[in-house]
Amino acid sequence: MDRTTLQDAKYLKLALQLAEKGLGRTFPNPMVGAVIVKERRIVGEGYHHKAGAPHAEIEALRIATGKARGATLYVNLEPCIHWGRTPPCIDAIIQAKIKRVVCCVRDPNPRVSGQGIRMLRRAGIEVAIHDLPEAERLNEGFLSFHRRQRPFVAIKFAASLDGKIATRSGDSRWITNERARAYARGLRGRYQAVLVGINTVLHDNPHLGVRISGVPYPLRIILDNALKIPFGSKVLRDNNVLIFTTRRANKEKYKKLIDAGISIVKCAGSAISLRAVMKELVRREIVSVFVEGGGTVLGSFVDAGLVDKVYAFHAPVLIGGDSAKNAIGGQGFSSIRGAFRLTRVTRKAFGDNMLVSGYIAKSKNR
Repeated sequence: MDRTTLQDAKYLKLALQLAEKGLGRTFPNPMVGAVIVKERRIVGEGYHHKAGAPHAEIEALRIATGKARGATLYVNLEPCIHWGRTPPCIDAIIQAKIKRVVCCVRDPNPRVSGQGIRMLRRAGIEVAIHDLPEAERLNEGFLSFHRRQRPFVAIKFAASLDGKIATRSGDSRWITNERARAYARGLRGRYQAVLVGINTVLHDNPHLGVRISGVPYPLRIILDNALKIPFGSKVLRDNNVLIFTTRRANKEKYKKLIDAGISIVKCAGSAISLRAVMKELVRREIVSVFVEGGGTVLGSFVDAGLVDKVYAFHAPVLIGGDSAKNAIGGQGFSSIRGAFRLTRVTRKAFGDNMLVSGYIAKSKNR
């Protein structure tokens, strides 16, 4: 690896560190960081703080002012060319007389999709692409959303060693320890929405918040075929909630919830279609979803082939019992060969609890 490549990698990693400061705040936009370097000195840096705020490149150029002329701009994503809530970054980069732009990932958004790079080159600016796995992971939701036109879906469960999430009586508090549960709550902040089924609401009355200072709560999505959700549920504490239901919904409760400002989508038929859910989430620009259960909901996502990442927490507990609740329900697979397999597997310990996480192998995705 030559000196220039080493230097590029160094500043791109700094840009990624800056980008991560926007975690949970930029949806549906990506997390982006930018560093401007001239004569081996950083003259400007910035990151995208939140949707509607200036982009990372604009922040960095504002700090660099006149020093940007002839400098190199490092940014983890291809600069944008379109008007959204803010002006396009390309114009500002060209006007600042930046000499060279180095980025990690081409923006798959159809409104950009390589056009930013072409415009920079037409303006006489040198452009280099350095693929870094960290850049893909940082914005995996945004990238997946635009590449495949559906939200990135991660599922999470906490189970005993024999794969149970509750005893035969429904007792589930607590299988995993407090450290593991706190980490799981923190994971919610990495996703634009968190999704559960109505049984989880009825049995656990979950809060579904990240409970981390400064990190916005994700949109709470509830799958509720017959609209059984109680009015006093914690998930209904404000209007940052979206309920999917069907024609089986209680009409009186439907009206009261709508009057209270709760968003409800009524699916055709007597059962919620996950394909219809995905279509509606795309319409709402929800780029990533954290699915927490219960077992029936997790199984439906697996059966539909709508899983991209898995977080499996296990505690050294054996529950047993044919009627105890399994972590993942549904039909499942008829053969081991056809089952989902994880790749890029990582492990993290929380005392005697263990988190195993990984991605569904691409060849298994439908």
